[in-house]
Amino acid sequence: MAKRDFYDVLGVSKNASPEELKSAYRKLAVKHHPDKNPDDKASEDKFKEAGEAYSILSDKEKKQNYDNFGHAAFEGGGGGRQGGGFGGADFSDIFEDFFGDFAGGQQSRRGRKTNNRGSDLRYDLSITLEEAYEGKKQDIKFSTTEKCNTCKGNGSKPGHSPDRCTVCGGNGKVRSNQGFFTVQQTCPQCAGSGEEITNPCTDCNGQGNKQASKKISVTIPKGVDDGTRIRLAGKGEAGSKGGASGDLYLFINVHSHDLFKRSDENLFFEFPISIADAALGTTIEIPTIDGGRAKIKIPDGTQNGKQFRLKGKGMPYMRGSGNGDLYVQVNTEVPISLNKEQRELLEKFREIENEKSNPSIKQFFQKAKSFWKN
Repeated sequence: MAKRDFYDVLGVSKNASPEELKSAYRKLAVKHHPDKNPDDKASEDKFKEAGEAYSILSDKEKKQNYDNFGHAAFEGGGGGRQGGGFGGADFSDIFEDFFGDFAGGQQSRRGRKTNNRGSDLRYDLSITLEEAYEGKKQDIKFSTTEKCNTCKGNGSKPGHSPDRCTVCGGNGKVRSNQGFFTVQQTCPQCAGSGEEITNPCTDCNGQGNKQASKKISVTIPKGVDDGTRIRLAGKGEAGSKGGASGDLYLFINVHSHDLFKRSDENLFFEFPISIADAALGTTIEIPTIDGGRAKIKIPDGTQNGKQFRLKGKGMPYMRGSGNGDLYVQVNTEVPISLNKEQRELLEKFREIENEKSNPSIKQFFQKAKSFWKN
């Protein structure tokens, strides 16, 4: 198949300016690029055809030869690559926007975007259950990096400014040709900032920030639980070259308590009582997490493990109002050693019990006898 006229391929006249040639080619390249048209042979051929046309017409000497002799000027190795080659044309600015989208880049021809944000920090803070109940303010001290006051974070001596990077020309990106494609990467010289520090600040050695010990006051809200994470925005390490500071994360560790056990906003408390108190009933006084006291009436005949609920005597809800509950479990304590009087009284009690024939005990032995019989 005979080659089409290069001017017809790009859709321009022979008097088209370099800017018009570039604009025409850019539209065709973006439209027919293989990444946008996978497995489309027709688009691939048009892409190569447009590339060949632009590589000839964008070169002043080659364009002159083409205008005089047509395609014959380049047959037999006469000055241009055939079959879709790009020759010596500069395609970097044409594909800048295009490859920025396909390669995941964040740079455009109108500006740079670099991530100079500072690192996040973690601080582990241990508190008591009472402090978690009340909430507290506490000063914490940690090592971090802060913006250099001398250079205000830009890394240059006062009165000087960073210069344009000599490697990437201020673009923050460098390109290299790898066969058919142009690969765009972050500039290794300036790390994508597009700037070089030629007159570094003597206080921070051009880094824009310095190592420092920092002390801040933090507020621990009421109701925090073990493992709660609190984010303090902008309290982390300073960013480089004017970038935003990172965040500080407080990880809360709540110590276990000698009396209370916690489950979410509820508290649990075990209280030992004697056999006599469980049988006859009594009133007990227990501590509460707020430092106060509460009375609970234990009715006669209370069984071991019985729980009593005190509404609103638990931990505060960290997000919302009100408190959880306090559950008090009574555990009946059986005496390990008895004096003579206690033993005589219990023997008399057992004798009466046997005469009375406790229904639950009697029912159990009936079931046991039936089991043994079978």
